[in-house]
Amino acid sequence: MVELGISTFGEITELEGTGQTYSHAERIRQLVAEIELADKVGLDVYGIGEHHRADFAVSAPEIVLAAGAVNIKKIRLTSAVSILSSMDLIRLFQQYATIDALSNGRSEIMAGRGSFTESFPLFGYDLKDYDSLFDEKLDLLQLVNEKTKLDWQGRLTQTIAGKEVYPRPV
Repeated sequence: MVELGISTFGEITELEGTGQTYSHAERIRQLVAEIELADKVGLDVYGIGEHHRADFAVSAPEIVLAAGAVNIKKIRLTSAVSILSSMDLIRLFQQYATIDALSNGRSEIMAGRGSFTESFPLFGYDLKDYDSLFDEKLDLLQLVNEKTKLDWQGRLTQTIAGKEVYPRPV
């Protein structure tokens, strides 16, 4: 059977025919309600992507997904996508492991490069490192997913010597 789901960036667009838009706060609360409704009607997955611009409400999808995780029964929750190149990968892993605990093992990270680059200058990354950052951070994400205790020599990321990462996924 084909799995069905919804993904969103929490767009802030004008309501057709009204000239009104929702605030970022209103749109974020709507997304939490949408997660609960998607679970109630039997969808398989709900994903939220991130943007760092005024026309999108969600810059931290993991927080919105965590809020939605509390009242769901079956639906999987995923990023759509997590822009690895401009994120702290240990923190990202810990956030999704926390969502995994709240949702009883139903969180996922969809890794991506990002089709927009607004996050690079915002978080102090150089666009010339676009490909190298993604490759290195994807390797680190895979390592932290497989091992609790890390030994990692980063070139563009931090070096981690014998440190353990918690919480772990369910």
